Amino acid sequence: MNRSVRRFGETVLTPEWGGLGLFLLFTFAAVLGYGVFALNPSLIPDSDSARKFYGLSFRLFAQAHIVVGTVVLGLVLVLRTGVRWVPAFLAVFLVSFLSEFLGTGYGFPFGSYEYTGLLGYKLGGRVPFLIPVSWFLMALPSWAVAHVVFPGAGGLWGRVLLGAYLLTVWDLVLDPAMSYLTPYWVWESTGPFYGMPWVNLAGWLGTGIVLMLLLEWLGARSWSGRISLPWLASYYAVSFLMPLGMVLAAGLWTAVIVSLVALLLPWLLYVTRRSAREMTSGAVSAQEPTGP
Repeated sequence: MNRSVRRFGETVLTPEWGGLGLFLLFTFAAVLGYGVFALNPSLIPDSDSARKFYGLSFRLFAQAHIVVGTVVLGLVLVLRTGVRWVPAFLAVFLVSFLSEFLGTGYGFPFGSYEYTGLLGYKLGGRVPFLIPVSWFLMALPSWAVAHVVFPGAGGLWGRVLLGAYLLTVWDLVLDPAMSYLTPYWVWESTGPFYGMPWVNLAGWLGTGIVLMLLLEWLGARSWSGRISLPWLASYYAVSFLMPLGMVLAAGLWTAVIVSLVALLLPWLLYVTRRSAREMTSGAVSAQEPTGP
């Protein structure tokens, strides 16, 4: 009995999982605040102080969600890998910033859009500083999950494409939540998916491919293995939960269904590939001689 309790504490009640639990609680609080007050403004008390507090919280909660997520992942990276992850972070930050800077200025590769002031300080006057940070926060777990499905040198392009796909799936709920329900960014040329043009997904996929190749080239395998894969997958899920909770609360069922089905596909791919490997391994074992 004592051994079970001790093992539970070693594998679950760690700083990593504790930090992720706090991130989850903050996410629930943010989604609850959005569902109660943003969707029902009549519930906001009729006073200047209450309206001012709501306006401030609406601006800061989205920023704080990225900041909390950054602190949680950053502490895990420092504890488990030291500073070996910093070159990858800087590369992902730079490339995603350039991609967003081109997008907000010239409409490539995402289409024509612009950020409002709700996400804080803008680099170059166009891209909020927190946006390139958030690309890294989701690029790393996307790459780590893809690496499990397509391990080894022969799986390079499989995991690059799958990692970029997982990164793009995030936008299926992020964009409806942050541009359709709330004005964190605004599309100049609207499209059919809650105002988002389809070219945006192509831009995400292309940018994601470049980011996955960067993680490969900079040797993410040499240090990412020090971080628990279940933890990284859970971190992806908690980050995904913020926009998913918002579109759920608002009843944007197409976005909910499309994003969840899109997330299910990699899991089915993993199960299928694992079953195929086990069947192949079993067939080879059955053909090997067992003795004289």
